[in-house]
Amino acid sequence: MSSEQKFSGPEPDQHRRVTVKSNPGFLERLSETAGGTVVGVGLFFLSIYILFTNEGRALQTACSLDEGLSQVKSLDSYPILDLQNNNRLVHLSAQLQTLTPLHDPSYRVVVQAVKLRRQVEMYQWVELSESRDYQENGETKTETTYTYNTEWKSEVVNSRNFDKEIGHQNPSAMPVESVTVVAQEVRVGPLILSKGLVERINDFQTLRLKDLSAFVVDPFLSVHDDYFYHTQFPLRPQVGDVRVRFSFAGLSGENSHLGPPLTVSIVAMQRGEKLVPFKTKSGDFLEIIYLEELTAEEVFAKEHQYNTMKTWGLRAAGWFLMFVSIQLTTRILYTLVDWVPLLRDLVSFGLKIFALCLSCSLSLLVIGVGWLFYRPLVAAGLGALALLPVFLARSGLPQKKNE
Repeated sequence: MSSEQKFSGPEPDQHRRVTVKSNPGFLERLSETAGGTVVGVGLFFLSIYILFTNEGRALQTACSLDEGLSQVKSLDSYPILDLQNNNRLVHLSAQLQTLTPLHDPSYRVVVQAVKLRRQVEMYQWVELSESRDYQENGETKTETTYTYNTEWKSEVVNSRNFDKEIGHQNPSAMPVESVTVVAQEVRVGPLILSKGLVERINDFQTLRLKDLSAFVVDPFLSVHDDYFYHTQFPLRPQVGDVRVRFSFAGLSGENSHLGPPLTVSIVAMQRGEKLVPFKTKSGDFLEIIYLEELTAEEVFAKEHQYNTMKTWGLRAAGWFLMFVSIQLTTRILYTLVDWVPLLRDLVSFGLKIFALCLSCSLSLLVIGVGWLFYRPLVAAGLGALALLPVFLARSGLPQKKNE
């Protein structure tokens, strides 16, 4: 059985709530631990899957990159459309080009770029909570402190979920929507970028509005710190007020006040006048873009570096999942002795050390099996190299005995 006690804090926008509940019995704790064991077993097999398949993915990606580097053809700095490169992997570095500028008629913003983003924020109430648990009269009590502040938020905060909604109501919807406009056609020289390449152009920069303030004609629309404010008093906003910021990505064409067009480096397959993904013999698709000027060798070197970082990241993630799974699976031992304080602390420490050691050993074993499965020749070579000192030592024993 539980009860609640509520009392006001020292500030009008802060209050506390104390929840009281009886400590769970042994059978209840054992039932919760059993549920954690089931989850732990599932995480254990998931970690094995991640660790094992990651080795195959890393090898396949590396082979695909090596294949691409051996076949890629670099085009000139000012390429022309050459149909002899049809269905061939090409590399080029050049400036982005778009046919027409992007514009937002509501705010009279015009930019020659690949993407134009309108980000809308509304001034709203935000609830913050901080909880602490303590024991009193054989019961567990949770004291939660709720604090209410006002902030600019890009999404609607549902005040109905607040612990105290009265006096902290937010509007139910944004009066202006956030939106990202993308150029219909993006070119690099004579070639048109695929949708996948365009999606990766995300070097967004805030659009400076100092030069656009003269175009503001709405009396309730003002400009301050690169924001359009839907209020006459941007420094004293009220709940429900809206501000709008614009940003752009992939400058192209003439934007003298914003800077030169963006130079990109692309590796993809030419098909007619379009750049599309290139399928390697290993089964991967090569469709690479970097927002800087790079040679073909530099592009593939960066991709190899990214592949290595991803491989080690997934290895770390697989080990961590295995560590957590072993802890969840063995926690039932802790539950059996948690009524003895000294024994409880010793068992808790021992189980953590056990989970750490076992997860490290099993992770290395799974990675080794992955190498044996995906790279048998390399694994055999490493095994022979590891056994070489043993054979050398054994071959030297008879000579020592004869001496």
